[in-house]
Amino acid sequence: MAFAVYFLLTPWISLAVTAAAHALVAPDVPFADFRTSATRYETPAGLAANGVAIAALLVCCWLLMTLFHRAPFGQLSSVEQRLRPGYLVTCLAIAAVVVLGGTLVVGSLRGEPLQFAPQEGWWAFLVVVAIVTPWQSAAEEYLFRGYLLQAVTGVTTNPWIGVVASSLLFASLHGSQNAALLLDRFAFGMLASCLVILTGGLEAGIAAHIVNNVGAYSIAALTSSVAQLRATQEVTWADALTNLTIFAVFALAATAACRLLQLPRTTNYPLAQPNGPVAATRSPR
Repeated sequence: MAFAVYFLLTPWISLAVTAAAHALVAPDVPFADFRTSATRYETPAGLAANGVAIAALLVCCWLLMTLFHRAPFGQLSSVEQRLRPGYLVTCLAIAAVVVLGGTLVVGSLRGEPLQFAPQEGWWAFLVVVAIVTPWQSAAEEYLFRGYLLQAVTGVTTNPWIGVVASSLLFASLHGSQNAALLLDRFAFGMLASCLVILTGGLEAGIAAHIVNNVGAYSIAALTSSVAQLRATQEVTWADALTNLTIFAVFALAATAACRLLQLPRTTNYPLAQPNGPVAATRSPR
């Protein structure tokens, strides 16, 4: 049901947002041309349309939990059945230092410092990134590391099967990509999934995802173009290894912060079964 919504509903939501943007900002342009440009992220409308469509998966997860599983939506957030705001803010700060700082330092060491060359309409892209991208990133974490990870674990009783399965799906659904880029995204999914088990919640994965996506789109808008970033289908093995190292350092720091804050990492809450009685969970979540 979750992926039926993903594949069937999100394209229609994206189309609706694109149509609304066309009517508001470019009604004189043929819709087919406007949509093609938006799909390539040549206009902020395309970034907004895709982001809103994916963010709608938050509603999908909420409906599945409340109507189908008869369980609180917060069960996907953490072992405390809620998103822990203090830890989320802490992880956002860690991600800003490690992920963004690490990326800039590596680029400088390689002799590839950022060259400020903003694309046309850069400010509109930044507005969309600031408003939409965090929700999109959080929705992906709730679907893959929240709902899917728990769903697979509920069937297998082994959380690591859920870790691998959700990470493979997450990586494969990003379109055309070479082996290095696929491994890069798979490794990110693995680390984010492991953080769920090690910290007892989605906060660290959400923070890393938000900072990575907001940073990538913002830097692209200010140095080249968002469309160029969108068209990326391959990276080098060195780039993949660098990204993996950066996110591994973040994972270690986020796990250490969880320990220092003495946050619970396991739960005795029952996991609800679809249309049936509850059963005690065997997973740390």
